[in-house]
Amino acid sequence: MNPQPVFRLDEPVLNHPVVPHADWLTARKELLAQEKELTRLSDRVNQARRALPWERVATNYLFDSREGKVTLAELFGNKRQLIIYHFMYAPGWEEGCVGCSHLADHIDGARQHFEQADVSFAAISHGTLAEIEAYKQRMGWSFCWVSSGGTDFNYDYGVSFTPGQVATGDVGYNYGTTKAAYDELPGISVFYKDEAGNIFHTYSAYSRGLDILVGSLRFLDLTPKGRCDIEDNWLRHHDKYANASAKSCCH
Repeated sequence: MNPQPVFRLDEPVLNHPVVPHADWLTARKELLAQEKELTRLSDRVNQARRALPWERVATNYLFDSREGKVTLAELFGNKRQLIIYHFMYAPGWEEGCVGCSHLADHIDGARQHFEQADVSFAAISHGTLAEIEAYKQRMGWSFCWVSSGGTDFNYDYGVSFTPGQVATGDVGYNYGTTKAAYDELPGISVFYKDEAGNIFHTYSAYSRGLDILVGSLRFLDLTPKGRCDIEDNWLRHHDKYANASAKSCCH
């Protein structure tokens, strides 16, 4: 494991000019115009995402859960919409992917709200149910998490890959736009179930398309130092930070 980074409070962040308030306000308004443009573009992209055509799910996937075998349809519960997070956790791993774990720390807080909008949520991994349950307990999560071991689900949705695919040096991840050669990678998929019980795949995203789900990164994006080389520097499983129990000045 990399040593825990130490960030000095007095370290120079960047060689920024210091200007009078009037000049700062001018620069800030220029940035605000770009932020508004980005917001409007984001609104258009969200609308285009909702307008995507759907594809019918013909495979009757069967997952291992705490309640026994469950189908994809059963993961919807009494909702019409289902969000699946493809969590990187292969059989035999001692713990889940640190990046997926970082994202998963945001799920329970969010789902108490979005589940009120006709949406169910589940994480799905290749790892065994026993491995998933042990890690879930360690991390203190309560969201639904099932095992897809023994099914083609992960392969069909572009997050698990065969040794032969990995050996090529490019598994075709993220619709072939992100070169990668790993057997497990993260993603998110969305499904809709109609009144007749038909299930449709409406959307999937991978790689940087998952950033919008990680609220802590959005906070860091507001700061002068930004994300600080997240994967190679400070990011850990939340129970591995040296100061995990430290309190802020408000506690």
